[in-house]
Amino acid sequence: MQGRVNRLFKKDLTVDPLQKSKGAPYETDPDVSEMPPGEAAAKHLDAKPKDIEPIDYENVLLQKKAQIISDPLRDMLLFPNEDFQIVILKRHGRTLFPTVPENARKEAHSLLVTECIKTYNSDWHLVQYKYEDYSGDFRQLPHKAPRPEKLPVHVFEVDEDVDKDEDTASLGSQKGGITKQGWLHKGNMNSAISVTMRSFKRRFFHLTQLGDGSYILNFYKDEKISKEPKGSIFLDSCMGVVQNNRIRRYAFELKMQDKSSYLLAADSDQEMDEWIGTLNKILQSTFEAAMQEKRNGESLEISDDEISGQGRSDHVTSLESLHCEMTKSTRDIETKKNEGRLKLFVLDADTQKLDFSNIEPDVRPFEEKFGKRFLVKCNDLSFNLQSCVAENEEGPTTNVEPFFVTLALFDIKNSRKISADFHVDLNHASVRHMFSNSASIMNGGDTLTTSQKYINGIPESLLQYPKQGIFSVTCPHQDIFLVARVEKVLQGGITQCAEPYMKSSDSAKVAQKVLKNAKQACARLGQYKMPFAWAARPVFKDNQGTLDKTARFSALYRQDSNKLSNEDLLKLLLDFRKPEKMSKLPVILGNLDINIDNVASDFLTCVNTSYIPVKRFENGSKVTVTHEVEEFVPCIAKLSQPFTTYNNHFYIYPKHLKYDSQKSFAKARNIAVRIEFRDSDEEDSQPLKCIYGRPGGPVFMKYAFTVVLHHHQNPEFYDEIKVELPTQLHEKHHLLFTFYHVSCDNSSKGTTKKRETIESQVGYAWLPLLKDGRVVTNENQIPVSVNLPLGYLSYQELGMGKHSGPEIKWVDGAKHIFKVSTHLVSTVYTQDQHLNNFFQYCQKCDSGAQASGTELVKFLKSLHAMEGHVMINFLPTILNQLFRVLARATQEDVAVNVTRVLVHIVSQCHEGLEHYLRSYIKFVFKTEPCNSSKCKTVHEELTKSMTVLLKTTADFLTCNKLLKYSWFFLEALIKSMAQHLTETSKLKLFRNQRFPASYQHTVETLVNLLMPHITQKYKDKPEEARNANHSLAVFIKRCFSLMDRGFVFKQINNYMKWFSPGNPKTLFELKFEFLRVICNHEHYIPLNLPMPFGKGRVPRYQDLQLDFTLTDDFCKNHFLVGLLLREVGSALQEYRDVRQIAIGVLKSLMIKHTFDDRYLAKSQQARIATLYLPLFGLLLENVQRINVKDCSPFPINQPSNSGKEESSFNLQAGGTMLTPQRPGNMLDNSVHKDVFGVISGTASPHGSSTPTISAVKHADSRGSLISTDSATSLPERNAEKTNSLDKNQGCVGGSLIRCDKLEQTEIRSLLMCFLHVLKSMSDDALITYWNKASTPELMDFFTILEVCLHQFRYMGKRYIARNQEGLGSISNAHEKKAQTLPVSRSRTGMMHARLQQLSSLDNSCTFNHM
Repeated sequence: MQGRVNRLFKKDLTVDPLQKSKGAPYETDPDVSEMPPGEAAAKHLDAKPKDIEPIDYENVLLQKKAQIISDPLRDMLLFPNEDFQIVILKRHGRTLFPTVPENARKEAHSLLVTECIKTYNSDWHLVQYKYEDYSGDFRQLPHKAPRPEKLPVHVFEVDEDVDKDEDTASLGSQKGGITKQGWLHKGNMNSAISVTMRSFKRRFFHLTQLGDGSYILNFYKDEKISKEPKGSIFLDSCMGVVQNNRIRRYAFELKMQDKSSYLLAADSDQEMDEWIGTLNKILQSTFEAAMQEKRNGESLEISDDEISGQGRSDHVTSLESLHCEMTKSTRDIETKKNEGRLKLFVLDADTQKLDFSNIEPDVRPFEEKFGKRFLVKCNDLSFNLQSCVAENEEGPTTNVEPFFVTLALFDIKNSRKISADFHVDLNHASVRHMFSNSASIMNGGDTLTTSQKYINGIPESLLQYPKQGIFSVTCPHQDIFLVARVEKVLQGGITQCAEPYMKSSDSAKVAQKVLKNAKQACARLGQYKMPFAWAARPVFKDNQGTLDKTARFSALYRQDSNKLSNEDLLKLLLDFRKPEKMSKLPVILGNLDINIDNVASDFLTCVNTSYIPVKRFENGSKVTVTHEVEEFVPCIAKLSQPFTTYNNHFYIYPKHLKYDSQKSFAKARNIAVRIEFRDSDEEDSQPLKCIYGRPGGPVFMKYAFTVVLHHHQNPEFYDEIKVELPTQLHEKHHLLFTFYHVSCDNSSKGTTKKRETIESQVGYAWLPLLKDGRVVTNENQIPVSVNLPLGYLSYQELGMGKHSGPEIKWVDGAKHIFKVSTHLVSTVYTQDQHLNNFFQYCQKCDSGAQASGTELVKFLKSLHAMEGHVMINFLPTILNQLFRVLARATQEDVAVNVTRVLVHIVSQCHEGLEHYLRSYIKFVFKTEPCNSSKCKTVHEELTKSMTVLLKTTADFLTCNKLLKYSWFFLEALIKSMAQHLTETSKLKLFRNQRFPASYQHTVETLVNLLMPHITQKYKDKPEEARNANHSLAVFIKRCFSLMDRGFVFKQINNYMKWFSPGNPKTLFELKFEFLRVICNHEHYIPLNLPMPFGKGRVPRYQDLQLDFTLTDDFCKNHFLVGLLLREVGSALQEYRDVRQIAIGVLKSLMIKHTFDDRYLAKSQQARIATLYLPLFGLLLENVQRINVKDCSPFPINQPSNSGKEESSFNLQAGGTMLTPQRPGNMLDNSVHKDVFGVISGTASPHGSSTPTISAVKHADSRGSLISTDSATSLPERNAEKTNSLDKNQGCVGGSLIRCDKLEQTEIRSLLMCFLHVLKSMSDDALITYWNKASTPELMDFFTILEVCLHQFRYMGKRYIARNQEGLGSISNAHEKKAQTLPVSRSRTGMMHARLQQLSSLDNSCTFNHM
């Protein structure tokens, strides 16, 4: 026995001898312990199906070119022309003009600056797949048929009792009928018993209308009408309702057609009249309807006399015309019926289920992003000390001197200033006129001309007095404050100048005195400012960015000359919410009116931080221009974003000057610092006009001054000077600081001729902008010189008291007594040393210098230490340069290290910033044109480098990252390949000539190297394995559009070889995820070639030898669908989770075919159905696993001989699993083949052998699905199968079939697929199947149809509700009523009713509207 069993299996099974080395098929499956014993025992007995080599797709297209062209559905066999194209989209910024200066490209010499400018100027480069919308799940189809909002309403008899639960009034109004309910007394009208008062029983009556329009009167023991009624009175048999008070008061009698009657009694005369009136009204309406029907019927009758009078010929003619009209009417009804039907899958639960797991993320181009933006509107600054400042004392009352407000955001939680300064001039025009005598001084050395100047197309006058600013906060929270610093023209000490403003007494005389001094100060010292006051207010209510609009600015606190710095201000803000501490600060009497509000999305008339107008800018003389204020975003990677616009700002912060020990100058107390930006230290050099001006002056100035502290030898500063840097910086660019002692003595009236009496120079300092090629930032302490010789930048300390350069006399012994801080906000310069060095070396190599691979590798490795935020900021530019180096690499070590850096960057970006990488690949990535045959391409070099990294076992960290983020590299390969084909015009070549054989070999190597990582690391590194598996599937799917499709088929085969039956669940998930992605290709149908494959002459489609089983030829010619069906068939022999995964993939694909608007025609759907005909064979093999008795959604009466349990796994001969024997004589003899003839519509339902429904229903359910021929034994049936459809050896992998039962969800999904194929296939194909199938196969086929009837049978509302509540099946008593047919109380014969039911079985599915 043992030997015979072994021989039996040896013939059908093929085992891969190398299976142990592929994946982990022999590892212990963690799910085995949870499976039933039969499944666990059978799990390891499955054998791997033998490999089927796919067709050479490209050669087949050439060989069958004539056949394809002559096919009327040729569009289903060929890929469309221009399936993809390279599209260039214009880059659209949010500004009216480009942010890159006009001459920036010419001025730039640095490689980093040049590449950055190129990045910001370049357009978007996309590979656009014409039918990409069809390449995803069915839920992502562009024109998916929506579920209809309303379905036709059908009323079923099984729902009559459920309808009683509804509100009576609403039910009546819905049906348009009459309803009534209430308590009545029912008398016993049995003729053998006399009716007495005691024979009356109190019952609750409920009158309702049925679906066919008739009425029924149910009665219950209590008011719970949801229960079964104690009895029913059908009013369509009632002849009348009369009052009968002989036996009981308030009684009335219902007289029936059969001479019987019902005696009912109410509790009052009113109730009796209401019931009698209601019932008579119902009877009247029923009678009128019956009479109308009778009149309609009589009008169509033709008497014999009429026939004889008109003549026989006329009568025949009229009958023929009537027959034609009826035929035409029938066709119209059928057409309308089909038009109203829905597709099979429309109402399927899986179709309506929301599932976003397979939806790819929406990828958008890079764009400027901001944090929480809010508008700051400055209205007024007024002090209590006011007067009229006009000479003639005619005019409004205003502040007696000019004040200037500077706004900025401070974050006390992180102790930093988070925005640039926003300068506002809120002075009245009459107050501003006080500067008229010092106009040239206020203009930064430039005299205003009468001609109007324009800045980026905007009149300069519109930018001179801003009052509205837009601030942005990336990380809003409650500890962010808007701080206002108030300054005034220099006059003296802060305490002395603030004293008049702190008194609340009559200030008329004081105001005149202050006004007089202010006019003198403005005329003499108009360009020098001094600190005066400060105020603050919170910005946000919470950490979500909700603006605190109700908050107001605090009192105006007097500035303390010893606490001016930002650090001191942050300390004061820490106590801002502590009134006991803030009350100790001196207050200046005044009010600062500034509001904040949200920024509308369509905000008009705004300029960015470089004064470039934003779109929707309105020009006009009365327009208020709003300025965007620069945010200082924290240097954190997760808060950073790739730069998309040109921005090159430099902020200078003079901090402190220690001059108390200097002996070089006699007077150095009221010290002002003038800041200039210069590009030379020669004698005739002039400062560059690139410093942003203050309100009232020009937009750009040559120099700027700090505030002045009266009588301070060690002054502190808080000023911020903003500089627009040149595009290209060089070694001569530097900051020059000139220190002045300012005389505040009002007795000497300063003029332009006697400037020395106002200010005297007391020192110089300079700060070169570049150091080691990078812009100098952060805090710097530098010495101060007494003189400024020519060539001062060349001065260098050599040590030991020696120096190079000119002789310089230093203040205080060359000590570093001046502290200055700088901050760079640039999108073309970086502070990162490693990135800067890498670009410098690349520029050196590009300039013709001998490139050293070792040196380049060193700089590449240093990029691993690059700061995260810098990496994100310059992401597109860095990636472009790395891909350029990769394509130009002459050594493998260089290419591999470039790939390592790419892996590092990609892994860093995946920490919440993955969308930036996707935007780069889709919109930015662009390979350099390859003009020579020796030129290397990105896809070739990247593929080679990836294979090297996957082979390297030592660098497992990089290898794991490559697996985890493999999507980036594989998508880069695809885009590089597409761009290469387009640029080299190889799209016109045959597919097998597009890429060299060496590249195809490298791709095959890459696939084979990825697979062991996927199949072996799925436990230890599950995320890496899943990501690599999905990315590989997407890569191979996209290769169908670019490469030789036969080669791609081979890669799929190479992938599948790493899996086998009995794998752990995770490997099955990976495999079917791969198949799901591949089969979702937009041209999945042409890839499967739904056409006849015959020899000799060109076969017609009508002559197609249809495959209803998975033969080797079918799997070869229709590779993808054959592979999917093979894997589904194999998965059906696995445990539940695997089965559900496989069935889900198959069902989703069929749903997609249904909703694909490219294949809506019936002929197209029929052609697609031919690809899935082998599904019939799969279901027939598993037909005994569809147990109607166990899996049906309704109860079935058990036959008397059903005590035998269906055999499970028979483990014999050492655990070998045998195919169970199916019973051959189980069906009741009353069930005849004519039943199936009636169902299929090929036999008449009026034959004498037609059984009743109850005969089918009460037969053994198991036997009814197996055989209808009691004389045919199982061996005979198997012999018949051998000579029928199953002539060729199927390629599923053997004849071993499980016999455990499938779950109901699995059965229903498989049956849905089966019904879809059956509904879509042509009539010729169906007849061909019936002609070729053996008798047992036909019986199994109709068995499956019977299972469909059982599975999708409508069971009624009550059954559904009880199943949802877990109450089990309903009482058997309910089976007495029709369960699927609409209510019909026809009075025709019983046989006609049965035949009508039998011929209407097709309507018993749940999907009655399809």
